[in-house]
Amino acid sequence: MISVEQRETIRRAYYIEQKSIRRISRELGHSRRTIRNALASADTPARRGHDRHAPKLGPFKDRINELLRENQTLPRKQRYTSRKIFECIRQEGYQGSESNLRGYIGRLRRQENPPPVYLPLEFDPGQDAQVDWGEAQVIMDGEQQTVQLFCMRLNYSRRLFVMAFPSQNQESFFEGHVQAFHFFEGVPHRLTYDNLKTAVKRVLEGRNREEQQSFIVFRSHYLFESHFCAPGQGHEKGGIEHAVGYARRNFMVPLPEVDSFDALNLLLLKQCHQEDSRQVHGQSTPIGEAWASEKQALRPLPGRDFSCCRTTSVSLTPYSQVIFETNRYSVPVDHARQILTLQAFPFQVRILHQEKVIAVHDRCYAKQTDVFDPHHYLPILAQRPAAFEHSKPIRRWRENWPEVYDELLIQLKQQYPDGAGIRQFIRILQLHREYPVEQMEAAIRDAISFGCPHLDGVRLCLHQQLNPGRQAQPLSAGNLSRPELAAIGQHAPDLTQYNQLLEEVTHG
Repeated sequence: MISVEQRETIRRAYYIEQKSIRRISRELGHSRRTIRNALASADTPARRGHDRHAPKLGPFKDRINELLRENQTLPRKQRYTSRKIFECIRQEGYQGSESNLRGYIGRLRRQENPPPVYLPLEFDPGQDAQVDWGEAQVIMDGEQQTVQLFCMRLNYSRRLFVMAFPSQNQESFFEGHVQAFHFFEGVPHRLTYDNLKTAVKRVLEGRNREEQQSFIVFRSHYLFESHFCAPGQGHEKGGIEHAVGYARRNFMVPLPEVDSFDALNLLLLKQCHQEDSRQVHGQSTPIGEAWASEKQALRPLPGRDFSCCRTTSVSLTPYSQVIFETNRYSVPVDHARQILTLQAFPFQVRILHQEKVIAVHDRCYAKQTDVFDPHHYLPILAQRPAAFEHSKPIRRWRENWPEVYDELLIQLKQQYPDGAGIRQFIRILQLHREYPVEQMEAAIRDAISFGCPHLDGVRLCLHQQLNPGRQAQPLSAGNLSRPELAAIGQHAPDLTQYNQLLEEVTHG
């Protein structure tokens, strides 16, 4: 293929300079066929698609086409790949390269699947937003794990909100909405979803959906409209699908190293705010400026947030626990009731008796796990101190409590044998209901150093922490500030009244 400049040179040599084709070929080094093509047209001829001569691949094309047709009847994730087809025809005698085979299969697929064409869309401020989930890897508390990313994106300003959860359950789905609405400072009039199970109970004909009752209640609280994509038509919410990938590549690379979901979500929120200075291609203003004008068109937030929890009745086990999603959560033994209410939030579990919260735990997403608060069992341990050493909640606590607690326990056992020391230690542990861990640890350390390692000593040290006051100074003649006291102790005592008292007793 010659360039348009070379084609022009050939045509000038022939038509203007009157040179022969033979001479032009000799001077310019082109074949006579190339020269004749240039003389026939000043424009470069369009390339015609045709199969190249492939002596090694040609005899196997029918077999390749047969395997590709068979793919249509196989499960989507168990179909013939180009590599697998290469291995099959190589066993049947193919001697060519794998790259030639891949090129041929690629041309066939492009012929069968022309590139998709989409319609450019434009949205009004505050009217539309899109919602989707994605997955990402993080290093949390030293271990790599998968987290679920809730993403919501305003269609007009392109402002993006991202929040991480352990699961894509419904309470996390709702909590993601609530936090996004606060981030946007308003509620979009319409939200677009794919057919999430947390929102859609059943897909009906066309655009009709049987929605989850709890989702309808949530939607009614914030008064937005919901729109669901047709099954398999993810491009209908292509903006949020692109945003999920963008957040994963830009917010989660390199892998964030955090201690908890709270720390991870603070990091993600900071990234979302930093996006306000970015200007999206095709937009005339940065994201933050576009959102500043868009939020005026959002629906106002309601007076209170929706309670994003799943509520269920639970029964108390003989070990003062309730079971939820196979995990066992402890309940205070002095508040134990047969039937209780459990509220499951994305990161927390609350246990209630009537309207009173009697226990709060971090939510566990493992299976068959005991989640203890050891303070719940201290009242019954005070009655049964012999079980102290074998109590599972106490053993779990001892793995992490300060070393000074063990030092105090040893001294109490030595000072008060026959179980009395353990009883007193349990009563000291019960002070955790009134004082935080930091104060308790400091008070126990002070009590040991002052030589009073017992319940009253710990209480005294706690009182001194809360009421430090002014330390008393010892009195001496050198530091007296009240001279009238200087003569005290310098005179002999008067025993007259004492002698009079003795006479009255004797003769009484």
